[in-house]
Amino acid sequence: MNFMGFFFHPINLAGIALAVILSISIIKIFAGRLAEKKRRYHPIAGTVLHQLANYPSLHHYMTDLAGKHRTYRLLSFLRSEVYTADPINVEYILKTNFPNYGRGWYHHTVLEDLLGDGIFTVDGDLWRQQRKLSSYEFTKMLKDFSCGIFGSNAAKLAGGLFMKSMMDSVFKVVLGVELDSICGTNQEGTQFSNSFDEANELTFYRYVDLFWKAKRFLNVGSEAKLRNSIKVVDQYVNKVIQSKIEEIHKLQEVSVPMKKGDVLSRFLELRKTDPKYLKDIILSFIIAGKDTTALTLSWFLYMLCKHPPIQEKIAQEVKEATKARDASTLDELAASITEESLDKMQYLHAALTETLRLYPPVPVDGKLCLSDDTWPDAFSVRKGDIVAYQPYAMGRMAFLWGTDAEDFRPERWLDENGIFCPESPFKFTAFQAGPRVCLGKDFAYRQMKIFAAILLSSFIFKLSDENKAVNYKTMINLHIDGGLDVHASHRLGHGKLLVA
Repeated sequence: MNFMGFFFHPINLAGIALAVILSISIIKIFAGRLAEKKRRYHPIAGTVLHQLANYPSLHHYMTDLAGKHRTYRLLSFLRSEVYTADPINVEYILKTNFPNYGRGWYHHTVLEDLLGDGIFTVDGDLWRQQRKLSSYEFTKMLKDFSCGIFGSNAAKLAGGLFMKSMMDSVFKVVLGVELDSICGTNQEGTQFSNSFDEANELTFYRYVDLFWKAKRFLNVGSEAKLRNSIKVVDQYVNKVIQSKIEEIHKLQEVSVPMKKGDVLSRFLELRKTDPKYLKDIILSFIIAGKDTTALTLSWFLYMLCKHPPIQEKIAQEVKEATKARDASTLDELAASITEESLDKMQYLHAALTETLRLYPPVPVDGKLCLSDDTWPDAFSVRKGDIVAYQPYAMGRMAFLWGTDAEDFRPERWLDENGIFCPESPFKFTAFQAGPRVCLGKDFAYRQMKIFAAILLSSFIFKLSDENKAVNYKTMINLHIDGGLDVHASHRLGHGKLLVA
């Protein structure tokens, strides 16, 4: 057989093809191993078991690690968890290579029992659809409607509770109903509020509980409590949704237009009537609008109690901006707070932002790496790794904020003329950044400034016990453990206020 005949013989040709394929495969394997050896991975700072051991002071623990390594890994059984406090990595995750870092199956699995397929648990088309609808509500429709509610509830707050007042405000804006947890007249609403907070805490615990799925299957321990809390939450929200749908149908029958100030009414107007879809997105609005602002205001008052001169400076600024008289009633003061007066409260805006720097409502925010990648710091991450940026730790990093990083100093946000100057959202990460930047940022600032302006114009706040330690409770959001007990001394009298 000549050379050409040998080469083109079917059997010999198949053998040659197989040899080529095997050779290419072997080359790829060795090339992959060589490439893997060339890749560098972030330093290992511990394991997820260390997180569990340090759970009560988790954010202190992770801040210490971030101080040693701007970005580090904690080893889990099947993957690494990569935590970063480096703005160049944060920008890469949240913006530059945004498509590679989503909620993914992992975070969806942890959060779906409470938040379902809401905007904080999903990616892709479902996320984009909710983002588009939510963006329209926040930017176009809720401004005037929410301002009136915030002013009214802030006036009611004297002698009340921050967390309850915020829940009432957000419930009215989102669902259009009076929760009235301040006065306690709505027993179902109060039960909902308490169950929602418990579900928040127990859901976050899943991130360090290695056996939560087994406990959920057996319906025991923390998962049994979580199931009961979610049942109360779901039943109440579904009841409100059904009631709103029936109300719309009745009004349509008699051709009476319905007031559409609240979010739920607007979604129903857009013919979004699937109960689960509505429940999921409504709960996302509630957790975004209630906890974030209420918690920031609670930490804000704590900081003002620790820094009385700053408290007085803000009170004076509010008085000048609103042109309020000393004898103004709470309702008169609320009426005097306009968009124009709020814009003049630059120092208040800086003080709230400084609070958010040190006490961000979401202390750590996680994503899932969808494919192998290399970050700007030249270190690599693997497909399936959990990656997270750390707003709590980042606010305390000297390499970002200077040697006074842990000091409460609103002036760091103001220029020489006293005008607020924002920082990069990849350095100040309280509102996230990139395509998922918080839609409610302006909404939240407006709500916080209105509440703060009315309270600080009416009261002088002091801690009830200066020697009592104030710590956070490890949850999805940065709650004050046990609440913050303060004395509120009115210009005309005295009172006591539990703010969180």
